[in-house]
Amino acid sequence: MQDFDKLGVLYLGRPYDLATKQGGPGPLLYDSKDLVTHAVCVGMTGSGKTGLCIGLLEEAALDGIPALIIDPKGDLPNLLLTFPELRPEDFRPWINEDDAARKGLSPDDFARQQADLWTKGLADWGQDGERIRRLRAAADFSVYTPGSNAGLPVSILKSFAAPAPAVREDTELLRDRISTAATSLLALLGIEADPLQSREHILLSNIFSSAWQAGLDLDLAGLIRQIQAPPFERVGVLGLEDFFPQKDRFGLAMLLNNLLAAPGFELWLEGEPLDIGRMLYTAEGRPRHTIFSIAHLGDAERMFFVSLLLNEVLGWVRTQPGTSSLRALLYMDEVFGYFPPVANPPSKLPLLTLLKQARAYGLGVVLATQNPVDLDYKGLANTGTWFIGRLQTERDKARLLEGLEGAAAGAAGTFDRSATEQIIAGLGNRVFLMNNVHEDAPEVFETRWTMSYLRGPLTRNQIKLLMDGRRGVAAGAAPPAAPAALGSPPTPLASAAGPTSSSPASASASASGERPLLPPDLPQYFAPRRSQAPAGSRLVFGPRVVGSALVRFTETKLTVDLTQPVVVAAVPGEDPVPLDWETATPLEVALEDLEAQPSEDGAYDPLPAPAGESKRYAVWGRDLALWLYRSQSLLLLSSPGLKMVSTPGEGEREFRIRVQQASREARDEWTDALRQKYATRTAALQERLRKAQQAVEREADQARDQKTQTAVSFGATLLGAFLGRKKISASSLGRVTTAVRGVSRSARAQEDVGRAKETVATLQQQVADLQAEFQAETDASTGKADTMAEQLEPLVIKPRKTGIEVRLVALVWMPYWRDERGGVTQAW
Repeated sequence: MQDFDKLGVLYLGRPYDLATKQGGPGPLLYDSKDLVTHAVCVGMTGSGKTGLCIGLLEEAALDGIPALIIDPKGDLPNLLLTFPELRPEDFRPWINEDDAARKGLSPDDFARQQADLWTKGLADWGQDGERIRRLRAAADFSVYTPGSNAGLPVSILKSFAAPAPAVREDTELLRDRISTAATSLLALLGIEADPLQSREHILLSNIFSSAWQAGLDLDLAGLIRQIQAPPFERVGVLGLEDFFPQKDRFGLAMLLNNLLAAPGFELWLEGEPLDIGRMLYTAEGRPRHTIFSIAHLGDAERMFFVSLLLNEVLGWVRTQPGTSSLRALLYMDEVFGYFPPVANPPSKLPLLTLLKQARAYGLGVVLATQNPVDLDYKGLANTGTWFIGRLQTERDKARLLEGLEGAAAGAAGTFDRSATEQIIAGLGNRVFLMNNVHEDAPEVFETRWTMSYLRGPLTRNQIKLLMDGRRGVAAGAAPPAAPAALGSPPTPLASAAGPTSSSPASASASASGERPLLPPDLPQYFAPRRSQAPAGSRLVFGPRVVGSALVRFTETKLTVDLTQPVVVAAVPGEDPVPLDWETATPLEVALEDLEAQPSEDGAYDPLPAPAGESKRYAVWGRDLALWLYRSQSLLLLSSPGLKMVSTPGEGEREFRIRVQQASREARDEWTDALRQKYATRTAALQERLRKAQQAVEREADQARDQKTQTAVSFGATLLGAFLGRKKISASSLGRVTTAVRGVSRSARAQEDVGRAKETVATLQQQVADLQAEFQAETDASTGKADTMAEQLEPLVIKPRKTGIEVRLVALVWMPYWRDERGGVTQAW
């Protein structure tokens, strides 16, 4: 394992010295948790901004973080161009042949050159094909192209569905959602609408409000009908016709109808629904990096889709539990025009809301642009991390410094404008200034080599080639149903509406199909009719025996105590087995909807004799309890690594997602505690080392002074002896003796220096040992974070006999339609 593959950190590059124009030692690591407070990346064309952001997304994928990626330019599908073998033939289909021609190379030679370049670039940064394999295994990468079938299609129909209850119950959030939906739809029609003055906007807002507050979904066809005949008669204090006459409403309806009927618009309605949960995780619970490529769309269509997507993200966020760890990323490349400082396009309000609120739910927002003047820096005042690359104009620098000042003020930090301005002026290609409010000071770094092949924007055909093998399987089938009680019938009641098998009619049933006469104490009900009669059909009632019970599952150790209602229907027959609960199927009619008398007349199928006897129903109730005891069980899933158990009704996908988030939260807590533990010890050692190094300098200075003094004294004595004195006087002898003692003191001073240096060396070794201990403890836990590879263990909980309560066993007549040829159609 490389020293940059650590728990919860992203390998972005290495420190860079602007003075020497050289990279520093060691990797530059960024805590993934810091992205919870969002990030902004700015830099002109050629600054390396795309490489930095793709590298950041690669690291997020390796860390198990799912991401939604909005790509207005077409660069981000490069994330799928990862080649573990690094062979020229892997690069060949994706090279830019114009680049090859400009360099005078054949496509094959250029592909070979690119393979060599990537192999060397990765090696220079400590990476290889094995790390690329881990990247590809860590997450699912997909490209969606709304309004096009080049990539995976995505349907916008769900975007007009009623928001989640959490959104509907929040008045402010619902109002914002309604306003954005109306504004983005009108923008698609080419209508610039002021929410307070445009009657088109007010009408649509009232239609959305009326439907969504009632929990009703809308689609474009339904919206067109409601524009012509709104479900309300007044708008404010004015009558509907006074506010917006029918003739004018018809014109708006025609605009929408023309949009719906326009060639190619059907592509907006096909494909997977815009379901954020499915876009973030596969059916198996594996993280996804979902790229929405919108480069092929016009400006109005881009704004329409981005606004809808941001609103869906906002609705999803509000349904998540709070967390301080990173749950997912929302990345938007080239945010130019979507978050301006003055105007208010439909995308701005949901994006601003996400920046303010999403951090509480673990969603990190990362925005990138090459036009700093186009960003609303007041809206970005609380953004925690700024990645700043080379800028084009002084105006860009000035606007950026204003934003950094606002961010520092919002974080209650300090900001040195002049120093930051000087640093920005010295930035070069692939060199960035990182200003992170979670760190003590800004840092200049050089971005690492990306594992993805950066060939530039992909063409439509190249995106199609990438996704052709993924259609229908990118997100998998619909998420599997939550594990129900084992033994419960897996299919809905398909035969309950149909006729009974031909059997002799009982004495109480007439051959004419009339309602049989039954004992007054026999429980008897009728299911309501829900559908209209097909042409040439008549209403017929078929007999079923319906059983309703409550089944309680308890397990003290797992803190499980769940009571599930079970309602099933079985076809009655003749003796010797008049009723077999093993053949029962779930009843899709609520018990409270059953009626004591039929709401209309109809024919009746023959009723087997045992079903007309009151005493049988008590016996069948006891049989139902025994069958439920044998057949029903509650299936839960267990994560041995985290000692977590799924909740009743929670499917494997949802449980794996929850386990991953819990693992990430536990990892962040453990990492913080570990850093705190070693930070205290390291700080103490560093302080001792600092003092020891000061002692070395002090002893060395004293030794030099003593050596100089001794040399002067000794030299003066010798000179006195040699310059004319025939004999050595007593005073001269004393000076010689003093000089000799000075030599001795100088030697001792040198010994003090040596001992001080030994102390420094010892402390340096202790610091190195402590760092090695920290690394070993970190490495030992790194492999424990792969929750996707963990084998979940099933836990089966059986009910006790005393935990089954039969509430009802009754005869229920189920309505169906029978045509002249004997065909049947369900009527309930």
